[in-house]
Amino acid sequence: MMLMVQEVKVILMKSSTKKKSNPFKKLFGKLYKILDAVIITPISTLVYKIQNKLGKESKIEKLLNRSNALLILSLLFAIVLFYLVDKKAITLVNNDAKFLTDIPVEVEYNSSAYVIEGIPDTVDMTLIGSKPEIYLAQKLGDNKVTVDLTKYQASDSPVRVKLSYNKPVDSVEYKIDPVYVDVTIKEKVSDNKTVTYDLLNQDELDPKLSVKSVELSKSDVIVRGSKEMIDSIATIKALIDLDNEEFTKAGTYTLDNLKLVAYGRSGEIIDRVEIVATNISAKVELNSYSKKVPVRVQIKGELASGKAISSIMINGTNVSDFETTIYGDESALESISYIPVTIDAEGQGNNGSKTSKVTFPKPVGVRSIADENVTVVLNFGEAKQRTIRIEGIKNYNVPNGLLANLPSPEDKIVEVQVIGVESVINAIDENNPGISAYVDLTGKGVGSWPMPVMIEGTDSRLQYVVKKQVNIVLSKQN
Repeated sequence: MMLMVQEVKVILMKSSTKKKSNPFKKLFGKLYKILDAVIITPISTLVYKIQNKLGKESKIEKLLNRSNALLILSLLFAIVLFYLVDKKAITLVNNDAKFLTDIPVEVEYNSSAYVIEGIPDTVDMTLIGSKPEIYLAQKLGDNKVTVDLTKYQASDSPVRVKLSYNKPVDSVEYKIDPVYVDVTIKEKVSDNKTVTYDLLNQDELDPKLSVKSVELSKSDVIVRGSKEMIDSIATIKALIDLDNEEFTKAGTYTLDNLKLVAYGRSGEIIDRVEIVATNISAKVELNSYSKKVPVRVQIKGELASGKAISSIMINGTNVSDFETTIYGDESALESISYIPVTIDAEGQGNNGSKTSKVTFPKPVGVRSIADENVTVVLNFGEAKQRTIRIEGIKNYNVPNGLLANLPSPEDKIVEVQVIGVESVINAIDENNPGISAYVDLTGKGVGSWPMPVMIEGTDSRLQYVVKKQVNIVLSKQN
């Protein structure tokens, strides 16, 4: 048997050897050595062992003694090996994996009759295979997962369905997460819902403009979905974006194809309903309502001893003559009579003046102030005093259902010590001093209450001192 093996090797060597060597000879020589080591020699050894067990006169011995028997066996073995590798019964290449996220899910169902709940918008997928196969699968795939519900009917009980992928490359393993989902199929119903509007990006609108009115082309729309979803809708709103480059001046503008959004009772967006509206438009009227108002400077803190404010200047203009223009909603501006600003003058007066850079606060409803940033100068002089008698005390914050009375007529007369520079206090008209007395009855009930008298005045240059307490009687209204 060993002699036969040697003969086969000699035959192969002779058939593959020529006098002149070239690169092809070297290549085939190397291939022969590999075949000899991997296939021919192991098979020869196996056959030799089998022959020894069967005896020299067996049919297998006679078959194997033929010169081309081992070549045929080796060829058959190579074919079987190739088949096993091709069918992946034997793996010679390590597999790789690719993780894909946010793969969209498409649902096939009768959308005009049913509502589907429980299907995720996206899923994750893992591709397993060789790198070239994974690359090819990514290029050939349409990157979407589908679920077919065309054979299912509406039911209150959820059904478990399997998500599928088209698998463009059969040799790649596709793993979807999740593979199964529980879906509920419900009858689709319709209902009418009232449409209102919501203004977006109001801060982006020109501060000198404001929305005077909005008129929608439709007052209601048809909403389709499951009965539970439709019943949970609190309102449908047409969204009007005021961040629009066309909104440059007062006038009426038409906006088409407004986005409609359904909101729940807690303000959450309900997106699993269908709002049937071909086109909803809005006529938005913008105006530029403005009003001129004075500025009232309020002094905080106590001045240096013996000092008083002689004048208040805003941007070089006396405060009594200064006005600024405010812009905003007409209804809001009607209730605004002045713009307040506070200046801290604690310990001031010895330096002759104090200069402050001030930004006017915006009252509610005011979108813009013409002179938003100003310079306020307080000028000081020597303080003088004057006593002013005023008659009458105002009652502030009287509780609902109660009446406030002063039992003693003498309590209606209040003497106020007014402190200011001589020119300012001498200009006070006792018949119209611009000063009033009041008591604050916040939180008081029925009964007699000793209350301190407070003073308010319109001239910020003056300081007011009063030391008076009155008894206010609160009684129920008849």
